[in-house]
Amino acid sequence: MADKSELFQKAMSAGHSAAWDQLWSRAAASYRAALTEIPDHPKALSSLGLALYQMQDFNEALRIYQRLAKISPSDPIPFEKIAQLSERMGDLKEAVASATKAADLYLSQKDVNKAIENWSRVTQLNPENILAHSRLALVHERLGHKERAVTEYIALASLMQRSGKTNKANGFVAQALKIMPGNQAAQQAQALLSSGQLLPKPIRPKGGTGPLRMAQVKKLNEPKKEISSNFNPVAEARKKAMTVLAEILFEYSGEGDEQKVRKGLQAIMHGTSQLSLKKLEQTKVIMHLGQAIDAQSKNQHELAADELGHALLAGFEHPALYFDLGMLLSEGGRYESAMRHLQHAVSHVDFGLAARLLMGENLKHLGRIPEAATEYLEALKIADVMLVPEEQADSLRQLYEPLIETQSREEDEKVHLRLCKNVSEMLMRSDWREYLVEARKELPKSDGEMLLPLAEILIQAQSSQVLGLMARVHELARSGRMRSAMDEAFEAITYAPTYLPLHSLIGDLLIQEDRKEEAIAKFNVVAQAYSIRGEAHQATVFLRKMIRLAPMDLSSRTKLIDQLTARGQIDEAIREYLNLAEIYYRLAELDMARKTYTTALRAAQQGNAEHSWNVHILQRMADIDMQRLDWKRAIRVFEQIRTLSPENSDARMSLIDLNFKLAKKPQALNELDNYLRYAKDHSSDENDSIALLEELINTHYSIPQLHGALAELYLRSGKNDEAIKSFDLAAELFLEANNKEDAIQTITKLLSMNPPNADEYHQVLAQIQAG
Repeated sequence: MADKSELFQKAMSAGHSAAWDQLWSRAAASYRAALTEIPDHPKALSSLGLALYQMQDFNEALRIYQRLAKISPSDPIPFEKIAQLSERMGDLKEAVASATKAADLYLSQKDVNKAIENWSRVTQLNPENILAHSRLALVHERLGHKERAVTEYIALASLMQRSGKTNKANGFVAQALKIMPGNQAAQQAQALLSSGQLLPKPIRPKGGTGPLRMAQVKKLNEPKKEISSNFNPVAEARKKAMTVLAEILFEYSGEGDEQKVRKGLQAIMHGTSQLSLKKLEQTKVIMHLGQAIDAQSKNQHELAADELGHALLAGFEHPALYFDLGMLLSEGGRYESAMRHLQHAVSHVDFGLAARLLMGENLKHLGRIPEAATEYLEALKIADVMLVPEEQADSLRQLYEPLIETQSREEDEKVHLRLCKNVSEMLMRSDWREYLVEARKELPKSDGEMLLPLAEILIQAQSSQVLGLMARVHELARSGRMRSAMDEAFEAITYAPTYLPLHSLIGDLLIQEDRKEEAIAKFNVVAQAYSIRGEAHQATVFLRKMIRLAPMDLSSRTKLIDQLTARGQIDEAIREYLNLAEIYYRLAELDMARKTYTTALRAAQQGNAEHSWNVHILQRMADIDMQRLDWKRAIRVFEQIRTLSPENSDARMSLIDLNFKLAKKPQALNELDNYLRYAKDHSSDENDSIALLEELINTHYSIPQLHGALAELYLRSGKNDEAIKSFDLAAELFLEANNKEDAIQTITKLLSMNPPNADEYHQVLAQIQAG
C-alpha cells in the first residue's frame, strides 16, 4: 500500500499536469486530494490558491491564502496574495494590512523591489498611510531614487502638518530639500509651511481608484439586515450593472500601471464584441465611470446619469452602462432618452428582464399603452422561462408568441392597462421568483410534458385557432403526410403571419422533405426577425440550426457570434470564433484563420471570459506562425504564453529553440535560465527539465551552455556519471569556441565532483591557464 508521501506526490503531479492544460477545476481537485494526505503542506496550499484564483473563486482562494499565511508566517507571498484578493473584493482594510505585512517580509528577505511594490499598493488604497509613505521615502532615498523620495517626504510633511505636528513637517521638507535642493515642489512646500498654509493632501497614484469603486459598490449592494436579501428584477439588474462597471474600472484603472491600462483598453477598443471603446479617450472614460459610481453610491442619480452619458460620449459602450443610464433616466422622468439606452440592454441575459419592465413603465408614461403591454408581456416571458427546466425553455418561449401577437391586436386600452398592472404586480416584488412558482401551480395541466405560459392567467388566449392548426400540422407530419402538413401550415400563417414559431415549423417540414437550402433560407428569416425584436437567444437557436445544416456557412457562424456577444455569452462566442477559425484553417486560408484567432483573443481578454481561453488561442496562433515559418511573430506569441502560463514547458521549449534558430543566443539562454529557476521553485521533479534540455541538445548540440545546464541538473538528481560527461562536453565546446574563461569554470566544477580521471582534468586546466 502506498504511503502518504507517495500519494501526496502523485496528487500534486496530477494537479500540476491539469494546471499546465489550464484545467483549473481538475487541478484544484488534485491539490485538495494532496492536502488530504499531508494537510497544511505549503506548496499544495499555494497551488490550490492559484487554481481557485484562476477559477475566479476569489472567496475560497482568499481563505486558502489566509490558511497558508498562518502556516508560513515568514513567507511574504501569501500575504501579498491576500492583499491582492482583498483589494479585488473591495475589502480595503484587509488589503492595506496584508500589503504592509508582505512589504515588511520582502524587505527582511532583501527583496526591495517587491517591498516597494507592496508599499505602493498601500498608498494607492490609502494615500494617508503614514507608515507606507515613511518606508517608501527611506527606501527610495537609499536607492538614489531622488524624485520619488522627495515626493514621499512631501506627502509625510502634509500628513504631519494636518495632525498638528508642524516641527516634523518642517523636518520632512528639509530632508526633501537636502536630497534635491532645487526641487520646485519641495520649495513650494517650504513656502507654504512658512506662511502657515496647508500643504495639499497626498494624492492617490494615477489609476489607483478601481478598488475604491469596488468597495463603494460592495457597500452599496449590502442589504440592510432587516430587509430580505432578494430584490425585484430592476434592483437586481441595478446591482449587477454597478458591480460590472466597478469591475471594469477595477480591471483598467486598479493596477496603477498606466501602460498596461492603455494597452488593455486599446485591445478592447479594436474588438467587435460587447465592450468597446471607439475613441482614444481612455482617461476620460475612467474618470467619468469613477465619478458616476461615486455619485450613484451617494444617491446623486442625476449627476450619475450625466457622468455615464459623458462616458458614453467618450466612446465607452457596454450593456451595463446602457442599462444603468436608462434606469437613472427613467427615474428622472426622461422617458424618451431612457428608451434609447434601454434598447441596447434588452438582449443581454443579465439586463433583459429589467430593461423590458422599465421600457413598459416608460411607454405607459408616454401614453403608448399597447406598446407598454407588449413590453410587459416580453418581460413576463423572460421571467417565466428563467424558472423552468432548460430543456423546456425554448418550447415555452414559442408559446408566448401567439399570446403577444393577439395582445398587440387588442383595441381596448383598458385591457392593455390591466395587463400592465398585473404583470407589474407579479414581477416588481422581492419574492417574484417564489410568486411565479406558486402562480404556475394554478395553471391547468396540459397534455404531455408541455408547459403552459404564465400569461394564460392574465390573457384569455384568442390564439387557440393558431395553436390548434399547429397541432394539426404536427399530427400530419408524424403520419408522413408532408404535403398536407405544409398546406395546413400555410393556412395557419393567414391567421398569424408574424408568428415566428409557425415559420420555424415550416422550416422543419422543409428539412423532412430534404429541401435544405429552402429550410436554411426560412431559418435565416426567422433568426433575423428574432434579432430585430431583441430576442437574441431565439436568434441563436435558429442560427445554430442553420450551421448544423451547413457547417461551412461562414455568414451564419459570424451572425451567431454577434448574437452570443450581444447576450454577454462570451465563452460561447469564443467557441464559435474557434470553430470559424478551424474552418478557415481547413480551407488553407491561414491569414483568415489567424485573424479570427486574434479576434477571439480580444474577446477572451474582456475579463468575464474563462482565463484558460487566452493560452489555448495563443497556442493555435503560434501553430499557424510556425507553419508559415514566421518565427519572429511566433516568438512574440510564445512570450505571451510564457507570461500567462509560466509552467508551460512546450511554450518555453519553443521559445528557446526559436531564439537559437534566429541567432539570438543571449535571449535563448536567458529564457532557459528563467525556466529552470521556475521549475526548481515549483516542482520537486527534475525529470521534466532534464527531458527539455536533452531535446534542445539534440537540435543545438554545439551550444556548450546547454550541456553545462544539463550537467547541473544531473548533479542535483544524483546522476554523477551523466553530470561528469555533460560537464566534459561543455568544457570541450567552450574550448572549441575559444571561450577559455567558461571552460575553466566548467572544468573546476567537474573537478569538485572528484572524477576518476581527475589528473587529466588538472593537466588540461593547467594548460589552459598557462596559455
